[in-house]
Order: sequence, then C-alpha cells, then structure tokens
Amino acid sequence: MESLNDIKKRIKSVNDISQLTHAMQLVSASKMRKSKQQYDMVSPFFTLCAESLMELHRSAGDIDNPFLKLRQKRSGETWKIAYFVLTGDQGLAGAYNNNIVKITEEHIQKKVMENAKKHIKTEYKLYVFGQMGSGKLKKDGFAVDPDFSYPITDPSYYEARNVANIIRAKYLTGEFDLVYLIYTKMESAIAMKPVISRVVPIDTVSLGNFFASGAEDAGLALEQGSTVDYHPNADAVFSFLIDTGLNAVVYGAMVEAFACEQTARMQAMDNANRNADEMMKELTMKSNRARQARITNELNEIVNGASQVE
Repeated sequence: MESLNDIKKRIKSVNDISQLTHAMQLVSASKMRKSKQQYDMVSPFFTLCAESLMELHRSAGDIDNPFLKLRQKRSGETWKIAYFVLTGDQGLAGAYNNNIVKITEEHIQKKVMENAKKHIKTEYKLYVFGQMGSGKLKKDGFAVDPDFSYPITDPSYYEARNVANIIRAKYLTGEFDLVYLIYTKMESAIAMKPVISRVVPIDTVSLGNFFASGAEDAGLALEQGSTVDYHPNADAVFSFLIDTGLNAVVYGAMVEAFACEQTARMQAMDNANRNADEMMKELTMKSNRARQARITNELNEIVNGASQVE
C-alpha cells in the first residue's frame, strides 16, 4: 500500500492538473463563442454571394470562366493537386488534429491509386495551416510546402484573402489543376466532422454547403420566369462573384475550423476534469484508509507498550 505522504503528493498533483484543465476549458469556450459570433456576422453577405453565383450560373447559361472548367487529363499526363489543410496550432484537443491528418493522407493515397489505374501521374502539394498537422504530415513523408505559414488562431478575412489570391494565381498559371480544402465542419454544438471540398474549379452545386442553410435552394425565382440583366455582362459579374466567393469559402473554413478546434479542446478538457474528479475520489478513499491504518497501528503499539510495562 502507498504511504500517506505519497498519496497526498498525488492528490496535490491531480488537483493542480484539474485546475489547469478547467482554466483551459473556460478559455476554449470563450474563443469558440467569439469565433462563431465572428462567422455569424459575415455569413449573410457570403451566403448572398453564393446565392448570386448559383443564380447567375443557372440563368446565364454557358459562362466563359476558367474557374468553372474542369481540366481533362489523358494517359501519360499529370494531375497537379493542391491541398489546403486546416489543423490546429496546439494539442490537447482530443483526436481533432489526428482526424484531419488521417483524412488528408487517405484522400491523397486514393487519388494516386485512381489516377494510376488510368495511367495518369499525380503530383500534389500540401499547404497546411497550424503547426500540429504540418509536423505530423512531414513526419509521415508527405510533401508539405515549407514556405506556407498561416496560423489558424484568430483567423482574419485579410489572411483568407491572401490565401485565396495564392489559389487563384497558381491555378491560372497551371501550377494547380485541382484545389481541395480540408477542414473540420461543425454539424452541431457537439458533433464535428472532417470534410474535403473542391474549391477550384468551382462546383456551384455544392457551393452552398460552405454557407448558411438555404443557399443550395437559390435561384428559384429565376426558374419561375423572372429575368435579371447583368452589367456590363454575365461573365464580368460572375468573375467578380467568384473572387468574392473564394475569399468567403476560405474565410468561412478558417473560422469554422478554429471554432471546431476550440470545441474539441473544450470537450477534451471537460473529459480530463471528469477523470480528475474520479481520481480524486479514489485517492481520497486511499488516503482515508491509509490514515485509518496508521492510527490503528499507533493504537496497537500503545496497547502493546502498556501491556509490556505491566
């Protein structure tokens, strides 16, 4: 049996850790609420952009825009794929970072195998937000761009616009053929799911998934006979909306990923607090038993000593 002093040391250690995890839980909860408020403030504008994009695409017919055209590859050619992966800057968030890394590695391996069956080569590059995912993917031998360095903590629209500019420039020059965004989507207050979405070339059918509910139903008024005139023309308006929409997609993913990271950490710290409480109960019982055993031994020694004196 452990000595009473050892048990007291363990109780103090568990109590100190419990105070730390409780503080981290409160900090994560505050950051999560702030990030959700931040996204809710700009979401209506971004949703309107998505609705306008889909209405324009449905009503204007064929639009000549490179961000709408999926390039075709033949045998012997190469698909050039970019992955923008949103992970956390810190650990202690349960399986949050590992889930993102796992889905990224599985998607890359799947793409390589699918293209190999068609005798098409695959080149990919990873652009990773956050230090946790970057380190893990490098360790696993995946090609991570060393010059891309964007934190996921407190995301801003300006950072998102810079990333969107990188995507646009590299896609137009042919450095990328496909661009995927991998992040964690919050399905409810407690449920989160890692998702992979193609952002370039833009798929207007699934564009509404990035925004508030209802965007996927846009365009109903036009389908019922209404018409809209676009100035100077539909191509110019569509080009502007795509620029704004791509900024919105990246920003929305960054904010949602940050909120999910804080939620995952909050849940992990809550579990840690519960485990600490259970451990404290067990240690308290051990301490009581050790104290009782020590008192019993002392009493026995007194009784035995008194008997010998007599």
